[in-house]
Amino acid sequence: MSKRDPYEVLGVERNASADDIKKAYRKLAIKFHPDKNPGDKAAEEKFKEAASAYEILSDPEKKAKYDRFGHAGPQMGGGFHGGGMNMEDIFSQFGDIFGDAFGGGAFGGFGGRSRGGRTIKGSNLRVRIKLNLAEIAHGAEKKIKVTKLVRGKGSEYGNCPTCGGSGQVRRVQSTFIGQMQTVSTCPTCGGIGQTVSKRAPGSDEHGLVREEAVVPIKIPAGVEEGMQLNISGMGNEAPAGGVPGDLLVVIEEEANAELRRDGMHLHHEVFINMADAALGTSIEVPLVSGKAKVKIEPGTQSNHVLRLKGKGLPSVQHHGHGDLFVHVAVWTPTDLNKEEKAALEKLRSSPGFQPRPTAKDKGFFERVKEMFGH
Repeated sequence: MSKRDPYEVLGVERNASADDIKKAYRKLAIKFHPDKNPGDKAAEEKFKEAASAYEILSDPEKKAKYDRFGHAGPQMGGGFHGGGMNMEDIFSQFGDIFGDAFGGGAFGGFGGRSRGGRTIKGSNLRVRIKLNLAEIAHGAEKKIKVTKLVRGKGSEYGNCPTCGGSGQVRRVQSTFIGQMQTVSTCPTCGGIGQTVSKRAPGSDEHGLVREEAVVPIKIPAGVEEGMQLNISGMGNEAPAGGVPGDLLVVIEEEANAELRRDGMHLHHEVFINMADAALGTSIEVPLVSGKAKVKIEPGTQSNHVLRLKGKGLPSVQHHGHGDLFVHVAVWTPTDLNKEEKAALEKLRSSPGFQPRPTAKDKGFFERVKEMFGH
Protein backbone atom coordinates (compact mmCIF):
# COMPACT_ATOMS: atom_id res chain seq x y z
CA MET A 1 0.00 0.00 0.00
CA SER A 2 1.39 3.42 -0.94
CA LYS A 3 2.13 5.82 1.88
CA ARG A 4 -0.07 8.75 0.93
CA ASP A 5 -0.36 11.87 3.04
CA PRO A 6 -3.00 11.02 5.71
CA TYR A 7 -4.46 14.52 5.40
CA GLU A 8 -4.93 13.87 1.69
CA VAL A 9 -6.41 10.42 2.33
CA LEU A 10 -9.07 11.79 4.70
CA GLY A 11 -9.55 15.00 2.70
CA VAL A 12 -8.96 17.33 5.66
CA GLU A 13 -6.77 20.39 6.20
CA ARG A 14 -3.73 20.28 8.49
CA ASN A 15 -5.53 22.48 11.02
CA ALA A 16 -8.65 20.28 11.06
CA SER A 17 -10.19 19.62 14.47
CA ALA A 18 -10.32 16.16 16.04
CA ASP A 19 -14.07 16.08 15.39
CA ASP A 20 -13.61 16.93 11.70
CA ILE A 21 -10.97 14.23 11.36
CA LYS A 22 -13.28 11.66 12.97
CA LYS A 23 -16.19 12.65 10.73
CA ALA A 24 -14.04 12.43 7.60
CA TYR A 25 -12.79 8.98 8.57
CA ARG A 26 -16.27 7.69 9.41
CA LYS A 27 -17.55 8.87 6.01
CA LEU A 28 -14.79 7.01 4.15
CA ALA A 29 -14.96 3.94 6.39
CA ILE A 30 -18.69 3.55 5.76
CA LYS A 31 -18.23 4.14 2.02
CA PHE A 32 -15.54 1.46 1.64
CA HIS A 33 -16.72 -0.90 4.42
CA PRO A 34 -16.33 -4.59 3.40
CA ASP A 35 -20.01 -5.24 4.15
CA LYS A 36 -20.98 -2.66 1.50
CA ASN A 37 -18.35 -3.85 -0.98
CA PRO A 38 -18.17 -7.64 -0.69
CA GLY A 39 -15.27 -9.09 -2.67
CA ASP A 40 -14.03 -5.67 -3.81
CA LYS A 41 -10.27 -5.67 -3.15
CA ALA A 42 -9.87 -2.03 -4.21
CA ALA A 43 -12.50 -0.92 -1.69
CA GLU A 44 -10.81 -3.04 0.99
CA GLU A 45 -7.48 -1.29 0.35
CA LYS A 46 -9.21 2.11 0.52
CA PHE A 47 -10.80 1.01 3.80
CA LYS A 48 -7.40 0.05 5.24
CA GLU A 49 -5.76 3.22 3.93
CA ALA A 50 -8.39 5.40 5.62
CA ALA A 51 -7.91 3.51 8.89
CA SER A 52 -4.12 3.96 8.71
CA ALA A 53 -4.55 7.68 8.11
CA TYR A 54 -7.01 8.00 10.99
CA GLU A 55 -4.68 6.07 13.30
CA ILE A 56 -2.08 8.82 12.82
CA LEU A 57 -4.28 11.91 12.85
CA SER A 58 -6.50 10.83 15.75
CA ASP A 59 -3.53 10.50 18.10
CA PRO A 60 -2.02 13.91 19.05
CA GLU A 61 1.45 12.45 19.62
CA LYS A 62 1.54 10.50 16.33
CA LYS A 63 0.06 13.48 14.48
CA ALA A 64 2.79 15.77 15.83
CA LYS A 65 5.50 13.30 14.85
CA TYR A 66 4.02 12.90 11.37
CA ASP A 67 3.94 16.68 10.91
CA ARG A 68 7.64 16.77 11.80
CA PHE A 69 9.08 13.57 10.33
CA GLY A 70 6.52 12.37 7.78
CA HIS A 71 5.59 8.68 7.74
CA ALA A 72 8.72 7.73 9.70
CA GLY A 73 7.49 9.72 12.71
CA PRO A 74 4.42 7.72 13.77
CA GLN A 75 6.15 4.49 12.86
CA MET A 76 8.95 5.28 15.21
CA GLY A 77 6.71 6.63 17.88
CA GLY A 78 5.08 3.29 18.55
CA GLY A 79 1.71 1.80 17.73
CA PHE A 80 1.59 2.73 14.05
CA HIS A 81 0.49 -0.04 11.71
CA GLY A 82 0.46 1.88 8.43
CA GLY A 83 -0.25 -0.31 5.43
CA GLY A 84 0.18 -3.39 7.63
CA MET A 85 -3.15 -2.91 9.39
CA ASN A 86 -5.46 -5.88 9.08
CA MET A 87 -9.18 -6.08 9.65
CA GLU A 88 -8.71 -7.29 13.23
CA ASP A 89 -6.64 -4.18 13.99
CA ILE A 90 -9.18 -1.83 12.45
CA PHE A 91 -12.31 -3.26 14.01
CA SER A 92 -10.71 -3.76 17.42
CA GLN A 93 -9.45 -0.17 17.55
CA PHE A 94 -11.99 1.86 15.60
CA GLY A 95 -15.09 -0.32 15.44
CA ASP A 96 -17.05 2.04 17.70
CA ILE A 97 -16.83 4.78 15.06
CA PHE A 98 -19.18 2.87 12.76
CA GLY A 99 -21.92 3.00 15.39
CA ASP A 100 -25.03 1.26 14.11
CA ALA A 101 -24.24 1.91 10.43
CA PHE A 102 -23.86 -1.83 9.90
CA GLY A 103 -26.26 -3.31 12.37
CA GLY A 104 -24.52 -2.26 15.57
CA GLY A 105 -21.78 -3.87 17.55
CA ALA A 106 -18.12 -3.04 17.73
CA PHE A 107 -17.36 -5.08 14.62
CA GLY A 108 -20.27 -4.04 12.46
CA GLY A 109 -21.00 -7.66 11.56
CA PHE A 110 -17.83 -7.95 9.48
CA GLY A 111 -16.66 -11.44 8.72
CA GLY A 112 -19.38 -13.08 10.78
CA ARG A 113 -17.80 -12.04 14.07
CA SER A 114 -19.87 -12.11 17.21
CA ARG A 115 -21.50 -8.74 17.81
CA GLY A 116 -21.36 -9.19 21.53
CA GLY A 117 -17.92 -10.26 22.72
CA ARG A 118 -15.14 -7.77 22.13
CA THR A 119 -11.76 -8.59 20.65
CA ILE A 120 -8.88 -7.71 22.92
CA LYS A 121 -5.29 -6.96 21.99
CA GLY A 122 -2.26 -8.51 23.64
CA SER A 123 0.20 -6.27 25.45
CA ASN A 124 3.11 -4.67 23.63
CA LEU A 125 6.73 -5.64 24.16
CA ARG A 126 9.50 -3.03 24.24
CA VAL A 127 13.16 -3.74 23.52
CA ARG A 128 16.22 -1.55 22.89
CA ILE A 129 18.73 -2.06 20.11
CA LYS A 130 22.14 -0.42 19.73
CA LEU A 131 23.32 0.65 16.28
CA ASN A 132 26.72 1.87 15.16
CA LEU A 133 27.13 4.76 12.74
CA ALA A 134 27.53 2.51 9.70
CA GLU A 135 24.27 0.70 10.48
CA ILE A 136 22.51 4.04 10.91
CA ALA A 137 23.94 5.32 7.63
CA HIS A 138 23.09 2.29 5.52
CA GLY A 139 20.18 0.70 7.37
CA ALA A 140 20.39 -2.76 8.87
CA GLU A 141 18.62 -6.08 9.19
CA LYS A 142 18.62 -7.55 12.68
CA LYS A 143 17.20 -10.56 14.46
CA ILE A 144 15.96 -9.90 17.97
CA LYS A 145 15.33 -12.63 20.52
CA VAL A 146 12.32 -11.90 22.71
CA THR A 147 10.37 -13.80 25.34
CA LYS A 148 6.65 -13.37 24.83
CA LEU A 149 3.29 -14.82 25.75
CA VAL A 150 1.80 -17.25 23.25
CA ARG A 151 -1.20 -19.54 23.30
CA GLY A 152 -0.18 -22.76 24.99
CA LYS A 153 -0.37 -25.97 23.00
CA GLY A 154 -3.49 -27.59 24.35
CA SER A 155 -5.21 -24.47 25.63
CA GLU A 156 -8.83 -24.33 24.50
CA TYR A 157 -11.46 -21.61 24.72
CA GLY A 158 -15.24 -21.73 24.80
CA ASN A 159 -18.19 -19.42 25.25
CA CYS A 160 -18.32 -17.79 28.66
CA PRO A 161 -20.80 -19.67 30.88
CA THR A 162 -22.02 -16.43 32.41
CA CYS A 163 -22.86 -14.43 29.28
CA GLY A 164 -23.07 -17.25 26.73
CA GLY A 165 -20.52 -15.57 24.47
CA SER A 166 -22.15 -12.16 24.20
CA GLY A 167 -19.72 -10.40 26.51
CA GLN A 168 -22.62 -8.69 28.28
CA VAL A 169 -25.01 -9.51 31.05
CA ARG A 170 -28.55 -8.15 31.25
CA ARG A 171 -30.43 -7.64 34.46
CA VAL A 172 -34.10 -6.81 34.88
CA GLN A 173 -35.11 -4.86 37.96
CA SER A 174 -38.58 -3.96 39.14
CA THR A 175 -39.07 -0.31 40.01
CA PHE A 176 -42.08 1.81 40.92
CA ILE A 177 -42.40 2.80 37.25
CA GLY A 178 -42.14 -0.75 36.00
CA GLN A 179 -39.38 -3.12 34.97
CA MET A 180 -36.01 -1.73 33.86
CA GLN A 181 -33.29 -3.61 32.00
CA THR A 182 -29.60 -2.81 32.48
CA VAL A 183 -26.73 -4.08 30.35
CA SER A 184 -23.17 -4.33 31.67
CA THR A 185 -19.87 -5.97 30.77
CA CYS A 186 -19.70 -9.59 31.81
CA PRO A 187 -17.69 -9.83 35.05
CA THR A 188 -16.48 -13.36 34.27
CA CYS A 189 -14.89 -12.85 30.83
CA GLY A 190 -14.42 -9.09 30.94
CA GLY A 191 -16.51 -8.63 27.80
CA ILE A 192 -14.51 -11.01 25.60
CA GLY A 193 -17.28 -13.58 25.42
CA GLN A 194 -14.93 -16.52 25.90
CA THR A 195 -13.10 -18.17 28.76
CA VAL A 196 -10.43 -20.86 29.04
CA SER A 197 -12.09 -24.25 28.96
CA LYS A 198 -8.82 -26.19 29.02
CA ARG A 199 -5.40 -24.90 30.02
CA ALA A 200 -2.14 -26.17 28.55
CA PRO A 201 0.41 -27.47 31.05
CA GLY A 202 2.34 -24.57 32.57
CA SER A 203 0.02 -21.91 31.15
CA ASP A 204 -1.42 -18.98 33.09
CA GLU A 205 -5.09 -18.30 33.82
CA HIS A 206 -5.54 -17.13 30.22
CA GLY A 207 -4.05 -20.27 28.69
CA LEU A 208 -0.84 -18.47 27.69
CA VAL A 209 2.78 -19.58 28.16
CA ARG A 210 6.09 -17.74 27.79
CA GLU A 211 8.26 -18.76 24.86
CA GLU A 212 11.36 -17.39 23.18
CA ALA A 213 11.00 -16.16 19.62
CA VAL A 214 13.40 -14.65 17.08
CA VAL A 215 11.93 -11.64 15.29
CA PRO A 216 13.60 -10.30 12.12
CA ILE A 217 13.41 -6.53 11.75
CA LYS A 218 14.50 -4.13 9.02
CA ILE A 219 15.87 -0.81 10.26
CA PRO A 220 15.68 2.09 7.79
CA ALA A 221 18.71 4.29 7.17
CA GLY A 222 18.89 7.59 9.02
CA VAL A 223 17.18 6.61 12.29
CA GLU A 224 18.01 8.65 15.39
CA GLU A 225 18.51 8.07 19.09
CA GLY A 226 15.17 7.51 20.83
CA MET A 227 13.18 6.73 17.69
CA GLN A 228 10.87 3.76 18.00
CA LEU A 229 10.08 1.14 15.38
CA ASN A 230 6.76 -0.66 15.59
CA ILE A 231 6.64 -4.31 14.50
CA SER A 232 2.93 -5.00 14.27
CA GLY A 233 1.58 -8.24 15.72
CA MET A 234 4.90 -9.45 17.17
CA GLY A 235 4.14 -8.67 20.82
CA ASN A 236 2.33 -10.81 23.39
CA GLU A 237 -0.60 -12.85 22.13
CA ALA A 238 -4.04 -12.23 23.58
CA PRO A 239 -6.29 -14.90 25.07
CA ALA A 240 -9.38 -16.23 23.33
CA GLY A 241 -8.16 -15.57 19.80
CA GLY A 242 -7.51 -11.87 20.31
CA VAL A 243 -5.14 -9.68 18.33
CA PRO A 244 -1.42 -9.95 19.23
CA GLY A 245 0.29 -6.86 20.61
CA ASP A 246 3.20 -5.11 18.92
CA LEU A 247 6.95 -5.20 19.36
CA LEU A 248 8.34 -1.72 20.00
CA VAL A 249 12.03 -1.37 19.15
CA VAL A 250 13.75 1.70 20.65
CA ILE A 251 16.86 2.92 18.83
CA GLU A 252 20.09 3.63 20.71
CA GLU A 253 23.19 5.07 19.02
CA GLU A 254 26.70 3.87 19.81
CA ALA A 255 29.21 6.71 20.13
CA ASN A 256 31.78 6.99 17.34
CA ALA A 257 35.37 7.79 18.29
CA GLU A 258 36.02 10.02 15.25
CA LEU A 259 32.69 11.34 14.03
CA ARG A 260 30.09 13.29 16.01
CA ARG A 261 26.52 13.34 14.79
CA ASP A 262 24.32 16.43 14.54
CA GLY A 263 21.06 15.38 12.89
CA MET A 264 21.94 14.49 9.29
CA HIS A 265 25.37 16.16 9.56
CA LEU A 266 28.65 14.75 10.87
CA HIS A 267 31.57 16.60 12.46
CA HIS A 268 35.26 15.64 12.68
CA GLU A 269 38.10 17.54 14.35
CA VAL A 270 41.60 17.33 12.90
CA PHE A 271 44.88 18.79 14.26
CA ILE A 272 47.65 19.97 11.93
CA ASN A 273 51.05 21.43 12.79
CA MET A 274 52.12 25.01 12.19
CA ALA A 275 54.18 24.15 9.12
CA ASP A 276 51.33 22.32 7.41
CA ALA A 277 48.98 25.19 8.22
CA ALA A 278 51.42 27.70 6.72
CA LEU A 279 52.57 25.70 3.67
CA GLY A 280 49.45 23.63 2.98
CA THR A 281 49.17 19.87 2.85
CA SER A 282 46.78 16.96 2.20
CA ILE A 283 45.20 14.95 4.98
CA GLU A 284 42.88 11.97 5.25
CA VAL A 285 39.62 12.26 7.17
CA PRO A 286 37.33 9.39 8.20
CA LEU A 287 33.96 8.84 6.58
CA VAL A 288 31.18 6.55 7.76
CA SER A 289 32.69 4.01 5.36
CA GLY A 290 36.29 4.53 4.31
CA LYS A 291 38.30 7.73 4.16
CA ALA A 292 38.53 10.88 2.03
CA LYS A 293 41.59 12.98 1.09
CA VAL A 294 41.20 16.67 1.89
CA LYS A 295 43.45 19.53 0.79
CA ILE A 296 44.62 22.03 3.39
CA GLU A 297 45.26 25.34 1.68
CA PRO A 298 48.42 27.35 2.52
CA GLY A 299 47.77 29.86 5.28
CA THR A 300 44.92 27.88 6.86
CA GLN A 301 43.95 29.33 10.23
CA SER A 302 42.86 27.48 13.32
CA ASN A 303 39.08 26.96 13.59
CA HIS A 304 38.77 26.79 9.80
CA VAL A 305 35.93 24.47 8.74
CA LEU A 306 35.94 22.37 5.57
CA ARG A 307 32.62 21.09 4.23
CA LEU A 308 32.29 17.78 2.39
CA LYS A 309 28.85 17.85 0.78
CA GLY A 310 26.76 14.73 0.91
CA LYS A 311 29.20 12.85 3.18
CA GLY A 312 26.88 12.96 6.18
CA LEU A 313 23.92 10.71 7.00
CA PRO A 314 20.77 10.08 4.95
CA SER A 315 17.40 11.52 5.87
CA VAL A 316 15.08 8.97 7.40
CA GLN A 317 12.46 10.42 5.02
CA HIS A 318 14.75 9.82 2.01
CA HIS A 319 15.29 13.56 1.46
CA GLY A 320 18.99 13.52 0.59
CA HIS A 321 22.14 13.38 2.72
CA GLY A 322 23.74 15.65 5.26
CA ASP A 323 27.34 16.95 5.08
CA LEU A 324 30.60 16.21 6.86
CA PHE A 325 32.23 19.24 8.51
CA VAL A 326 35.97 18.99 9.16
CA HIS A 327 37.09 21.39 11.91
CA VAL A 328 40.78 22.28 11.53
CA ALA A 329 42.81 23.09 14.65
CA VAL A 330 46.42 24.28 14.37
CA TRP A 331 48.54 22.51 16.96
CA THR A 332 51.03 24.67 18.86
CA PRO A 333 54.07 22.58 19.91
CA THR A 334 54.73 22.39 23.65
CA ASP A 335 57.91 20.31 23.89
CA LEU A 336 60.59 21.72 21.51
CA ASN A 337 64.23 20.72 21.48
CA LYS A 338 67.10 23.23 21.20
CA GLU A 339 67.32 23.09 17.42
CA GLU A 340 63.59 23.59 16.99
CA LYS A 341 63.55 26.50 19.40
CA ALA A 342 66.50 28.10 17.62
CA ALA A 343 64.76 27.78 14.25
CA LEU A 344 61.62 29.41 15.58
CA GLU A 345 63.62 32.18 17.24
CA LYS A 346 65.01 33.11 13.83
CA LEU A 347 61.46 33.25 12.46
CA ARG A 348 59.83 34.98 15.43
CA SER A 349 60.46 38.49 14.11
CA SER A 350 60.20 37.57 10.43
CA PRO A 351 57.59 39.66 8.56
CA GLY A 352 55.84 36.51 7.35
CA PHE A 353 55.25 35.42 10.95
CA GLN A 354 53.50 38.63 12.01
CA PRO A 355 49.67 38.42 12.42
CA ARG A 356 47.89 40.17 9.57
CA PRO A 357 44.13 39.60 9.97
CA THR A 358 42.17 40.24 6.79
CA ALA A 359 38.65 41.53 6.41
CA LYS A 360 37.36 38.00 6.07
CA ASP A 361 38.91 36.95 9.40
CA LYS A 362 36.32 37.36 12.12
CA GLY A 363 37.46 38.90 15.36
CA PHE A 364 37.04 37.41 18.80
CA PHE A 365 33.88 39.31 19.69
CA GLU A 366 32.26 38.50 16.35
CA ARG A 367 32.90 34.81 16.95
CA VAL A 368 31.46 35.04 20.48
CA LYS A 369 28.41 36.84 19.18
CA GLU A 370 27.89 34.20 16.51
CA MET A 371 28.39 31.41 19.03
CA PHE A 372 25.94 32.68 21.65
CA GLY A 373 23.54 34.55 19.39
CA HIS A 374 23.95 38.00 20.93
